[in-house]
Amino acid sequence: MNRRFAWLAVCLALSIIGSFIKLPTFVGSIALDSAPALVAAAVLGPRAGATVAGLGHFISAYVGGWPLGPFHWVVACEMAGLSALFAAMYGRGWRFGGAVAFFVGNVFLAPLPLVVSFGWPFVVAIIPPLSAAAAVNVLIAMTVMPSVVRLATKAGVRAPHA
Repeated sequence: MNRRFAWLAVCLALSIIGSFIKLPTFVGSIALDSAPALVAAAVLGPRAGATVAGLGHFISAYVGGWPLGPFHWVVACEMAGLSALFAAMYGRGWRFGGAVAFFVGNVFLAPLPLVVSFGWPFVVAIIPPLSAAAAVNVLIAMTVMPSVVRLATKAGVRAPHA
């Protein structure tokens, strides 16, 4: 249990560091905080991936200067759900499918609730920066994941599904 907690803490710390690496867009919370969440999802399972993704979004929004109101609770829950979905698919051996599902969910489905508050023009306008950020996050995660999974397996830390 202590090793799993240590791995979770490292992934969360990396997500916080990634939250400071912003893409130059008009939306201040688009950052590289999701890659560690995907790694946590693959190594530690859906709950750990969801935890890192949700908390990573809150930190990224806070660092970006957004007020942490109900809007960010929705986004954090979406990110948590997408990371848990990725973990479930990754655990079944659908690595590429999990990456695609995370990308599509992050870029096209997650912004839909924002229509209520911000309108369609805003949602359409954030698709390109979200696409870039999601692609970079997924590419980073998928690149380091085989090595991290091997290291975690060697250390005796693996997800229940793996």
